[in-house]
Amino acid sequence: MKDAVILDLAREVLEIEAEAIGQLSGRLDGTFVAAHHLMLECKGRVVVSGIGKSGHIANKIASTLASTGTPAFFMHPAEAGHGDLGMIAADDILVALSNSGESDELLVIAPLLKRRGTRMVAITGNPQSRLARLADVHLDASVPREACPLNLAPTASTTAVLALGDALAVTLLKARGFSAADFARTHPGGALGKKLLLMVQDVMHQDERVPRVPMDATVAQALVEMSSKALGMTAVVDEMGRLQGIFTDGDLRRALESGHTAIHDVRVSQLMTTHPIVTHPDKLAAEAASIMQDRKIFGLFVVDEAQRLVGAFNMHDLLRAGIV
Repeated sequence: MKDAVILDLAREVLEIEAEAIGQLSGRLDGTFVAAHHLMLECKGRVVVSGIGKSGHIANKIASTLASTGTPAFFMHPAEAGHGDLGMIAADDILVALSNSGESDELLVIAPLLKRRGTRMVAITGNPQSRLARLADVHLDASVPREACPLNLAPTASTTAVLALGDALAVTLLKARGFSAADFARTHPGGALGKKLLLMVQDVMHQDERVPRVPMDATVAQALVEMSSKALGMTAVVDEMGRLQGIFTDGDLRRALESGHTAIHDVRVSQLMTTHPIVTHPDKLAAEAASIMQDRKIFGLFVVDEAQRLVGAFNMHDLLRAGIV
């Protein structure tokens, strides 16, 4: 195949799948609202099931629901018929996925669950199918054609069902008042969890590791403190430990560029930056990183409500913590 043909075919696939989602959006009606309310009012868990490619989509939908405030899990319908059916209770809701609506594995377990009192939402591409007729609510996810040139491999149909599952998850998230803090509690691992959970107090240097000098310190003393603590800056504090200013490598460079000579004996308070940007221990580290990037500064000092110095950190600390 020539490169141009490859690109044309790839674009056609994307256009067909986009068309399928667009048509699905136009068909949304009261049945979607009914499915939403059924899942929202569920006192148990949402059990999502499907076989083959629909099973892979079902697994993803269950994962999305569970991570956004709707307790859910995936059940393989074949395994359900061999004992796993006992994992589903009357208070649960079954969300059954099948493009044809005639998947034997689902048609075996659906009537058994219905007799127990388990409610069911079916998502199929055939409103007249047996699975659609068994369901309390049926969502029509039919597509005009598959993106496969043979019109056989599940492509546009699975994309449409996945998008419909995302739509349910998002409306449920909103209805439950699910917040960023709630999201963080279900995503504690990896970079996402760190950005949502790590506070400034988790990454900052504390106690003797925080560079500080008194107001009457000389520039020479400040440089020694900066070198020993290796943060490229030092705080200048009063006798109560309150932050009065900061002295950085940049302040030293600007002093030299302005013509100051023999500055080692100059008081650091004469060259420090007053009213520095600071943060607080209970702020998200990701928020502090955003401040530093916006203001183009390399480090921040941390103060309490009385402006007493309690910590310090720089961009290297945020990098080590995986925040940036």
